[in-house]
Amino acid sequence: MEPTTTFDTAFWITAGVILFLLTLSAFFSGSETALTAASRGKLRAQADKGSRGAQRALNVTEDSERLIGSVLLGNNLVNILATSLATALFTRAFGEGGVALATLVMTLLVLIFAEVLPKTYAITRPEDAASTVASPISVIVTLFSPIVAAVRVLVRGVLRLFGVETDPDSQVLAMREEIAGAIQLGHSEGIVEKEDRDRILGALDLSDRVVEEIMLHRSGIQMINADDAPADILKQCLESNHTRLPVYKEDQENIIGVVHAKDLFRSMYTRAMQEETNPRDLLAFDLTEVAKEPYFVPETTSLDDQMREFLRRHAHFALVVDEYGSLQGLITLEDILEEIVGEITDEFDEDTDHPIRKSEDGQFVIEGAMTIRDLNRATDWSLPDDEANTIAGLVIHEAQMIPTVGQVFSFHGFRFEVTGREANRITDLKIRPL
Repeated sequence: MEPTTTFDTAFWITAGVILFLLTLSAFFSGSETALTAASRGKLRAQADKGSRGAQRALNVTEDSERLIGSVLLGNNLVNILATSLATALFTRAFGEGGVALATLVMTLLVLIFAEVLPKTYAITRPEDAASTVASPISVIVTLFSPIVAAVRVLVRGVLRLFGVETDPDSQVLAMREEIAGAIQLGHSEGIVEKEDRDRILGALDLSDRVVEEIMLHRSGIQMINADDAPADILKQCLESNHTRLPVYKEDQENIIGVVHAKDLFRSMYTRAMQEETNPRDLLAFDLTEVAKEPYFVPETTSLDDQMREFLRRHAHFALVVDEYGSLQGLITLEDILEEIVGEITDEFDEDTDHPIRKSEDGQFVIEGAMTIRDLNRATDWSLPDDEANTIAGLVIHEAQMIPTVGQVFSFHGFRFEVTGREANRITDLKIRPL
């Protein structure tokens, strides 16, 4: 086919404009990828070190919806204009066959030089690219903001017709999930150690967990009877591994105070320093004088809030009550910290075997009172803890009964065998994956 026009000045000017538009298209594509893929944490670190580009990138990505709308508007404008000019140019040069040729050529040029190439570079160095393009992109966002605002109203209206509501704070709310996902991915790839993963995820989970899940149940609390003889009280304090003990009167539900061993010994020391003190007078102390006022917290309090309250009150110890005011257990600051760093022991803790042991047949032998969370952290399992806090509670929930010794159950991909029971409480189990 003979060309219908020569390669005159207009032809080359049009070709130059097309190349310029392709360059703009590459800029918009690369900017979109860089600004959306850049880590805001890394940009913040660079901005704190004085990088103005990083600070501008943080500012321009605050409103991601407006940013994406402006970039897509600019990208579509230049792509459509470049394609239209190329179609006109090729039609003049090659007649009707120029339309198909223009489509083929522009598809290759846009795909390679305006999409793949800039986006590949941007995804390779997202923070550097974002800092570089942030300044011109912020100008474009400002220029296109009226059009983008109208488009946003239209888009939200259409989505609302289909029952979809947009949440402008979703990115902020998803930050914790993003961090947790990154930590889990790093652990699965061998980059993050299991202990580091458990500490970080434990800190992130504090706001989602409540006091009831980790408290020491009331059946395991050591208490002092205020009506006991002073000698018996002193002996109990000396034999106990705990420095703080609740004090009750007549009924264990009637907690009247909490005694600290140091306060008790300080009171006795004060008596011993008095002149003409009979050794028997040392035991003539009034427990209510050294006991402090008890601190009660609801069992539904989140661990995050409780830790803040402990720090605010300069306290380490709280008694847990239910909605009716009945005593359910106790919680300490150490219990909350153990959810982050793992088990904390000292020279006064009881010498106990490891809570998880392996039997000769390869099954895991554990205590029924062990929490599901602790078992999951120790074994990297994923047993659900929505319906129960302990392994025994999970078995009872799934079995819908209180099992007897020797009964075997299978659920959640594991085999559970009850090996110990006291009254209505499951004390020991054997577990193995199916």
